[in-house]
Amino acid sequence: MVSAASAATAAASNEPALRRLLRATEVDTRLLGMIAALLLIWFGFHLFGFLANGVPLSHFFANDSGLFITPRNLYNLSVQASYIVVMATGMVLIIVMRHIDLSVGSIVAFVSTIVGVTQVNLLPPYLGLNHPAIWILTLILALVLGAAIGAFQGSLVAYLGIPSFIVTLGGLLFWRSAAWLVTQAKTIAPLDDRFALMGGGPHGSVGATASWAVAVIACAGILFSLYAGRQRRARFRFPQRPMWAEYLIAIVGCFIVLGATAIVNAYPWPERVAAKYAADNNIVAPAGGLFISTGYAIPVLMALGVGLVMTFIARRTRFGRYVYATGGNPEAAELAGINTRRLTVMVFALMGLLAGISACIESARIDAATNALGEQDELYVIAATVIGGTSLAGGIGTIYGAMIGALVIWSLQSGMVLLGADAAWQTMVVGAVLVGAVGIDTYYRRRTAKG
Repeated sequence: MVSAASAATAAASNEPALRRLLRATEVDTRLLGMIAALLLIWFGFHLFGFLANGVPLSHFFANDSGLFITPRNLYNLSVQASYIVVMATGMVLIIVMRHIDLSVGSIVAFVSTIVGVTQVNLLPPYLGLNHPAIWILTLILALVLGAAIGAFQGSLVAYLGIPSFIVTLGGLLFWRSAAWLVTQAKTIAPLDDRFALMGGGPHGSVGATASWAVAVIACAGILFSLYAGRQRRARFRFPQRPMWAEYLIAIVGCFIVLGATAIVNAYPWPERVAAKYAADNNIVAPAGGLFISTGYAIPVLMALGVGLVMTFIARRTRFGRYVYATGGNPEAAELAGINTRRLTVMVFALMGLLAGISACIESARIDAATNALGEQDELYVIAATVIGGTSLAGGIGTIYGAMIGALVIWSLQSGMVLLGADAAWQTMVVGAVLVGAVGIDTYYRRRTAKG
């Protein structure tokens, strides 16, 4: 008589290799699908650029004349998507709890105008121009103001029972108009020099050495996470992944980190900026010009840091578990003793705080504050979150999925800009992708329910 263990072993040996690989590594198939879609978009735009410009395919990876997969474009893509990534991590928890926030773009505009007025008009007379405390005080102000707006809107949803769609739709109109009143449609510029470093660029990046240091720390973090995971599973007597699967995850993760670092380090400072740096520091530039690696941009590191913190909050804290429990079944969560009203206020306050961070990144990137900042950001943030696998039905969603979704959205934007597509086509494509993502999510949930 065949034992159960022998039957399981025989079944595993007959299992297709790809399915066995996915089961052993426990990789989310939807995550792989998003990564595949992202790579398809990148290679598709890169190939289309070759066909449009008549460049020989033998230079597919070597040519750097306005094509998609180049250090310059990928660096700019990461910087431009960073503030959307920050807000998308918060939108995950909002949608997981079966709410929506349509006001994030307007909050970005209002917070950025307050920050701009504060550091250009209010603080310099007391502290002096470019005082080191200016950027710190304005950053704190942005965080507090964004969190306060989010908490106020969350209170209306939680304690007055007004649907979040209506509250945040009103917020979209209110805060956008408030931003106009603050600036009177004027552009506030230039911002504090230190504050502007959060926008990226040659001086708003950490350089090659620090970038490799970040990569080493990230690889060490991957290895430690895998080790801690095995220890935690052993402590609770959960099934362990095969060691070859652990090694594979470590190798792939470190390869991605080191590859991304090599790409950003391959993007040099612009020639004029490098020449001015050489002249200011009495450096004799070689005949071909001074090559200074840009490295990781500060806003990108901020977005990655936010992603790590939000992942920890969502997966390792009681707050995160309560959010997913409430989104999965609000009635059961209340019966279990979860204060869902206070939780709603906290989630919206967190979303507002992240919008405050994004306001700083976006205004620093253009070195100005204006009431037009953040227009249509709510569309991109919600689209990134849903494309990243967060279900509008609540209870399901991942932070890393939303971050990849933001890259997908901004890759489409960047690719169409490089190809000279009109702004109307860009928005139409984003809308179509959003509808398609919701359709896929609906189909996936129905299939899962039947299975």
